[in-house]
Amino acid sequence: MQKILIVEDDAHINNMLCELLGLGGYTTSAAYSGTEALLMLSQESYALVVLDLMLPGKTGDEVLQETRALCDTPIIVITAKADKETTVKLLQMGADDYLVKPFDNNELLARVAVQLRRGTPSSSASTPGKLSFKNLTIDLEGHDAYINGSKLNLSKREFELLHLMMAHPQKVFTKNNLYESCWGGEFFGDDNTVNVHISRLRTKLSTINPTQEYIQTVWGVGFKMKE
Repeated sequence: MQKILIVEDDAHINNMLCELLGLGGYTTSAAYSGTEALLMLSQESYALVVLDLMLPGKTGDEVLQETRALCDTPIIVITAKADKETTVKLLQMGADDYLVKPFDNNELLARVAVQLRRGTPSSSASTPGKLSFKNLTIDLEGHDAYINGSKLNLSKREFELLHLMMAHPQKVFTKNNLYESCWGGEFFGDDNTVNVHISRLRTKLSTINPTQEYIQTVWGVGFKMKE
C-alpha cells in the first residue's frame, strides 16, 4: 500500500486529509511542522507528499526545496494563493502540482492518483541496466546512449541530464532540479549552464534522428521528455 506524508500544522485539517486518503486506499503519516516533515522524509520513503505552505519551524517553501535536494518524491502543495506568479514559483521550486484552498476532496484524490501514476516506474525501465524512450536507449553501466542502435557522443553532463529525464519521463524538471541533480551544487539562478547543455543534447539527438523531438520545453517551468 502506498504511503503518503501529510504536512499540515492544523491538526483538524491534517486529520481530515489523513482520513480522506485512508478511505481512498492509502496509508498516511502526519507531520505538523516543516522541521518534523524533513526529519520524517530523511528517515523513511514516501510515495507522495501533500504539503501546506504555512508551517511553523521550517516553512513550506524550505521543505519543498530541501526535499527536492533529498529525493524526487512527488509533492502536491496546498496554497491559499491563486495568482500565477505564486504557482509558477512553486513549480520552479520543484512542486509537481498544487491545490488552492478551499479545494474539493475529490479533486485532491484525483490529483494524488495522477501523481502516483507518474511516479510509477515505466515499463521502459524493465530491462536491468537500461532505460528506453521511443527509439532512444541508454546503457547505465556503460554510460552510452543510442538511437536505433546509432551511438550518441555525449558528455558526462549530457548523459546525466538525459538519464534523469528518461528515468521520470512524465515529470517536468525545473532548471533548479536539473542543476542540483547533475552538477551537485546549489542553483543560483544562472540559466545559461543548463540551457547550453540541453541545447547541445538536443543537437546531438537531432543529428542522428532529425524527424523526432525528444526533449520538450515547458515554458516558464523547465524541461521534460516529449511524449
